[in-house]
Amino acid sequence: MVTLNKIYTRSGDAGSTALGSGERRRKDDARIEAYGTVDEANSFIGVARALIAKEPQHAALASSLAAIQNDLFDLGADLCVPDQERRALRVSEAQVERLEREIDALNADLEPLKSFVLPGGSEAAAAVHVARTLVRRAERRMVELAAKPGETVGAPALKYINRLSDFLFVAARHLNRTGEGDVLWVPGAGGGV
Repeated sequence: MVTLNKIYTRSGDAGSTALGSGERRRKDDARIEAYGTVDEANSFIGVARALIAKEPQHAALASSLAAIQNDLFDLGADLCVPDQERRALRVSEAQVERLEREIDALNADLEPLKSFVLPGGSEAAAAVHVARTLVRRAERRMVELAAKPGETVGAPALKYINRLSDFLFVAARHLNRTGEGDVLWVPGAGGGV
């Protein structure tokens, strides 16, 4: 367990931060950007959980999101130790497989899509859609990091973040199934040319 007695250290005042390996990097480094964006997505999943907590019929989904928030801390720990050979907390295939089972379970009762879904519907579903887009941004940052010479990102970590956006999409649809319903895209309805 982590113990934090003092929140500020002043060590980052000049624009650098320490990785889990102790190496210092600029705060705009691709690795810092990747796990910072994961943290941003995790924070918005917390907002979604707070909204879902108001709907007791969705307690199982709230529980899944709590596990996902812990997984995202695991992912941040994975990303903050660049050397994949070094002993560190890593996202596992088991976490990816759990997400896949949860996606399948949530999706089983949903009607097949006949149109693209616009982000919206219930307040909770809209928040989950925002979290989904933040997860997609985190995925782009991780892919960008993995493409840089000398940098690595574990395959399970990339699978997990990709699956997570799928989970959040299905979770938003699940929330709307019992709420206000999916908001479907109607091509040209906005009056565009």
